[in-house]
Amino acid sequence: MRSIGIGRRTAIAGSAALAGASLIRPREARAAKGLTVVLESEVTILDPHFTTAAITRTFGFHVFDMLFAMNEKGEIKPQMVESFDSSPDKLTWTFTLRDGLKWHDGNPVTAEDCIASLKRWSVRDPLGKMLMADTETLEAANPKTIKIVLKQPFPLLLDVLGKPNAPLPVMMPARIAATPADQRIPEPIGSGPFRFVKDQWRPGNTMLLERNPAYVARKEAPDFLSGGKNVKIDQLTLRVMPDQSTGANALLAGEIDYMQYLPFDILPVLEKEKAVKLLGLGGIHQFQGNFRLNHAAPPFDNPKVRQVMWKLVDQSATLTAIGVPDKYQTKNCSSFWMCGTPYSTDAGSSAAKVDLAAARAALKESGYKGEPVIVLEVAGSISQTASRVLVQNMRDVGFTVEQQPRDWPTVLARRGKKEGWSMFPVYSNGTDMYSPLTHFYVAATCNEFPGWSCDNRVPDLLKAFTRAATVEERKKIAAEIQIISYELVPSLMWGQFTIPAGYRADLKGLIQSSYPMFWEVDR
Repeated sequence: MRSIGIGRRTAIAGSAALAGASLIRPREARAAKGLTVVLESEVTILDPHFTTAAITRTFGFHVFDMLFAMNEKGEIKPQMVESFDSSPDKLTWTFTLRDGLKWHDGNPVTAEDCIASLKRWSVRDPLGKMLMADTETLEAANPKTIKIVLKQPFPLLLDVLGKPNAPLPVMMPARIAATPADQRIPEPIGSGPFRFVKDQWRPGNTMLLERNPAYVARKEAPDFLSGGKNVKIDQLTLRVMPDQSTGANALLAGEIDYMQYLPFDILPVLEKEKAVKLLGLGGIHQFQGNFRLNHAAPPFDNPKVRQVMWKLVDQSATLTAIGVPDKYQTKNCSSFWMCGTPYSTDAGSSAAKVDLAAARAALKESGYKGEPVIVLEVAGSISQTASRVLVQNMRDVGFTVEQQPRDWPTVLARRGKKEGWSMFPVYSNGTDMYSPLTHFYVAATCNEFPGWSCDNRVPDLLKAFTRAATVEERKKIAAEIQIISYELVPSLMWGQFTIPAGYRADLKGLIQSSYPMFWEVDR
């Protein structure tokens, strides 16, 4: 089956007794079986349609569900859908929902709910916009059947509906999906295996998710994001830790059961601890670090200034400064689409060679007027370390730079404005970055997305990519898009690497992935 990503295996974690109130049922008499986990950051945005933030995606996979989902081979499989069919000309598609699906408020899931969800999601997602542009009609044939009539064949239809990339095409009740796409939903009501316990949410401290007793799991075995999602715990507590070292020490002490991102300097200690296991995967399971540039404001509204930056990003020095061990990094990857993946290419990358002397000369010729480059940094993160390496090179060649450390929620809020920032460092999962269709900063070209990069050739090539019938055709188009991207500079790659997760060794049902997933886990 066609795929929009490469398969990966799931990752899960741990335990800790925790009592808490339920949304719509009384608390059970027995002691609750729980897990306590520390994720990459605090969940602050509860709307999976609204943002590309990975932490909201993690939240979304637990609380919401999707029509289709990806397995570990990268294949797209039915999830909320029981069966589907298409006409011989591939223009008419019908999708029948599974029996017994209910929202967390107790109401049944209907085709109208799903249609409202798809329409809302498509406003914010570049792939969703492409799909809707090729859609003639989207309607409910009956309460359980969705019917899509296309204007022309869209070969990646199922891949788009089951993509694991944010913004996620999750389903929500029509009343919730009626929320304008530029506003956050009022409450996270989904149909997923867990549900959000509003009265137990303590921003800055803890969030509680509980097992959804009405969830009907698929009968297939769990397979990355697809298949059965049998929840074997009662409660999942998301703890907020002040820093990675505190979290790692809590994992060592058994105070938490899982930590998504372990600090590199503590890995030698953790590797010797028998009560803890590490999870570090390569290839598509790695992360890609990027500096996202703001094309809407000086100085990066000037393409010549942007292009100078390729001569300043030193991937080797950056990963060394962060402390990434050799076994967890890929050396000097010049591919926007991740090295070691089907679309990996060095097309157009001749510009990406560290050369301070050449950068200094190019900056003088670029028309740069000394405007301050305002760098939004996530305080205490490895991306802040990556920023420091680049900033030093920028100052050495003549840039005026102002670093502004903030917490991640503040960076998310600030980046939504076209003024007041120039760039920010971030890192993303390989499944987000391995394809032109999913790479945040390329797929969003000429869309209303923070950074506002635009080259009108790219959207047309992205459409051609979705309509290409073979992988070879897609590889050729991906190389063309990369050549343009090196000219446009939507972002600058600062390295490809793995951040190991850690979990208590007594956990059972652990599925291996850099995506945190907590169904199936037990001890």
